[in-house]
Amino acid sequence: MNLTIFSGPPSSGKTAVILKTIAAFRERGISVGVVKFDCLYTDDDIAYQKAGIPVKKGLAGALCPDHFFVSNIEEVVQWGNKLGLDHLITESAGLCNRCSPYLKDIKGVCVIDNLSGINTPKKIGPMLKAADVVVITKGDIVSQAEREVFASRVSTVNPKAMVLHVNGLTGQGAFELGTLLYEPEKEVPSVQGYQLRFAMPSALCSYCLGETRVGEAYQLGNVKKMNLEEK
Repeated sequence: MNLTIFSGPPSSGKTAVILKTIAAFRERGISVGVVKFDCLYTDDDIAYQKAGIPVKKGLAGALCPDHFFVSNIEEVVQWGNKLGLDHLITESAGLCNRCSPYLKDIKGVCVIDNLSGINTPKKIGPMLKAADVVVITKGDIVSQAEREVFASRVSTVNPKAMVLHVNGLTGQGAFELGTLLYEPEKEVPSVQGYQLRFAMPSALCSYCLGETRVGEAYQLGNVKKMNLEEK
């Protein structure tokens, strides 16, 4: 079974891209399943079920979604292997710009949309910088010049990644994306012992443990303060 990890900012079009890519996979006789990770709520699993795609969802709740992902990814892979899937796709929550749910030697895809602003690629950290493939969506809403400028900004941040434009409504570009993701010879029976591409956000402070009061007297552990004395 192949494994691909999709991530991206909220509402960038991840689910739409995955659905169109899976449709292209099916035309080639490739069986695909999806596991959707989210924070508090998602009904994306219903969209996958309606399309006849095996799907599971997991909600991180109060936990960091990256930590929730890495705590469950091995069991997710075993679920996909039990079903005998050719390809398993995991879709992250719409993550903060610091997150990076990618594993070394596993294909990582970042979905980002043209409407987020031309400076957005510089604001996104390892989620964009560590991706193998960057999918740009909603290109039909902006001009050709805006598409080219945005793609150039993406390539500046991550020059090693393959940059593709995919239309989540029509599916244009989805077949090409599928050819990049599926590698029949690269089987993933387990991710036990695999490494993250980038360290997760680090914090173990009083607020992590349920503190709600504001003020220095209530702040313990890994706390970072701004230097407001600098001119």
